[in-house]
Amino acid sequence: MSKKIKLVTEKVRREKKTKKRLLIVLILLLLLLLLLYLATGIIYNKGNFSITLDKNLYYTRGLVVYDNPEDKTYKSELFAEEPNHFTNVSHRWLPDDLDNSNGGSHNGDSYLAYTFFVENTGEEIADYWSEVVIYDVIQNVDDALRIRIYRNGEYVTYAKLGSDGVAEPDTVPFQEDDLVVRNHVESFKPGDLDKYTIVIWIEGSDPECTDYLVGGEFKFYMDFNSEYVEK
Repeated sequence: MSKKIKLVTEKVRREKKTKKRLLIVLILLLLLLLLLYLATGIIYNKGNFSITLDKNLYYTRGLVVYDNPEDKTYKSELFAEEPNHFTNVSHRWLPDDLDNSNGGSHNGDSYLAYTFFVENTGEEIADYWSEVVIYDVIQNVDDALRIRIYRNGEYVTYAKLGSDGVAEPDTVPFQEDDLVVRNHVESFKPGDLDKYTIVIWIEGSDPECTDYLVGGEFKFYMDFNSEYVEK
């Protein structure tokens, strides 16, 4: 009889240990999911588009980026505000004066527009590399995206190649799947100022602008570096 009781007791003990282990595993999984959720939230709370400046451009060459001409203090990163919503629009609906902003976000109905400046506040001639990078896309929404980059009044509109491998009308294809464009600015003299305006929208006339893109999201950033960096 005592042997039977002992066996039952050991079985209960094993079951308790198993339940305890399962509970610990469940708690760890929940913590992991919470961390992933918080990390994703932090990323997406930064908006669709950000600008980063290599600290070497400031500390060794005196270059700064800013979106408020009244505040030219060094910032390593700038963030564009998100539009209230992103729905497909036609490029024909965009205003003609998008590059006339004094700086900062000036979004419109269903498009992002952001103006900022790069200035050489140093004492020597410098140069810099810039690149626009796609670092997160959900539901292939970039298939119908347009990214227009103004520099000192001149602009180029970029888009992914169409599904037929042909450039979309009035656009320049992305240089790579995750790289929109890379540029090298040379002989940037003390006092020189480059004005940039970034406009991002979903082009309704794109054949790949379909209901399959509903719920999609995207993230871009623009880097300013002191030298070419191989990705």
